Order: sequence, then structure tokens, then C-alpha cells
Amino acid sequence: MAVHAAQLDTTRVLVVGDDAGTAEARVRELRRQGYFARSVDTGAEALSAHQQSDLVLLDLDLPDIDGLEVCRSIREAGDKPIISVTARNTELDRVLALQAGADDCVVTSCGTREMLARIEAVLRRARPRPDEPGTLCLGPLRIDSGTREIRLHGRPVNLTAKEFELLHTLAATPGSVISRKELMARVWETTWADSSRTIDTHVRSLRAKLGANSWIITVRGVGYRMGHG
Repeated sequence: MAVHAAQLDTTRVLVVGDDAGTAEARVRELRRQGYFARSVDTGAEALSAHQQSDLVLLDLDLPDIDGLEVCRSIREAGDKPIISVTARNTELDRVLALQAGADDCVVTSCGTREMLARIEAVLRRARPRPDEPGTLCLGPLRIDSGTREIRLHGRPVNLTAKEFELLHTLAATPGSVISRKELMARVWETTWADSSRTIDTHVRSLRAKLGANSWIITVRGVGYRMGHG
């Protein structure tokens, strides 16, 4: 099963489960499909590591913290996609997982092809749709084009008008590199040649306000693209 080119080396999957053999097998397969995958084996580690991931594959049978509580805590932190994994294939278990915040629920015995298909489906639903009005969601970052509000991990981020427009322009096409010239035309509505200082200043300010340089990636000699925090 092929992964979309835009996902290659960019989509970070956190595999959570205390069965080392199963977790390692899932990580190997995810990496083979082009995802950046890593695993942790406790709920405490999951709560610490999930912010550096784009999707969490969460086994609910954990040795230290109830898996549903871990799921609930990750969901409260933002809109990151979560797929819960449980050995108990009952309607009640699936309902409890979904109510705790999971986007999908699969059984431990789920085959590799089905697991990959479910991951792709959940990521597809989570991708921003720039052609539709509303909110762009990139992991914990929410950009509301209607109210012009930015929230990161649920907390508001105060931006200037141009900072908002620059961020929204980059986030509307995640994974795509936008040239400096095009950014000047879209955000500042000018083709002014000496644009480097203006754009660099705004990018520097955005990175500081978002708390990580990795939110906006510099592509040397070309321009910028949206990254991950």
C-alpha cells in the first residue's frame, strides 16, 4: 500500500503499547510505508511524547495508566488523530474508546493492510481543506479563517494581520514549498524585489510565537513550507 507523496518523511506516528514485539513490527511496517514512526511502552511516555507526533496508535491495555485515560488526555490537548487498539472486540469497548476521544478503534489482531488503510483514512479526514471555509487543523495548531484566530494546544496565539495571512497561506497547502515572490504577491500584494528582509522578519516572529522553528521550514534558494511543531 503506497503512502501519498506529501506524507513521506513528514507524518509522524507514535505507536503506544507494552508488547515490544508487536510495537516493533508496527513501527517497521510504518517506516517501510514512508511514515516516521517510533514507539513507547507506557501511558506516561505516551503523554510526554504525543506532542511530537501527528497520529497516535494507542493500545488501551497499558501497564501503568488506563488506556482510556491516556486517550482522553491526548484528546483534551488538541485534535491529533488517535486510533485505539484493543484486544476486546466488543461494542462497549469500541464505544468507550470513541467517547474517550479516539477517531477510530481496531482490534489487536487487525491485519497490517487494514491498519494502514485505517491510518490513511484518519489522516485524510484530519487534513486541512483549503477550498472550504472554516478551520485549518495541523496537529495541535488550529487556524480559523473566519474569526482569524489561532490556537496552539488549545491556547490562543496573538498574531498581527500579516503574520496571520502568512501562516494561513503556508498552512493552506501543507507540504508545498511557496516561493518568496509568491508569498509577497499573496500576503503583501506586491512584487517588490527586495522582499527577503520583510518575509524573514515575519517568519522569525511566527516561529517565536509558535514556540518552534520547525513549524515553518526554510527551503534554501526557494522559499518556505509548513512544517510540524
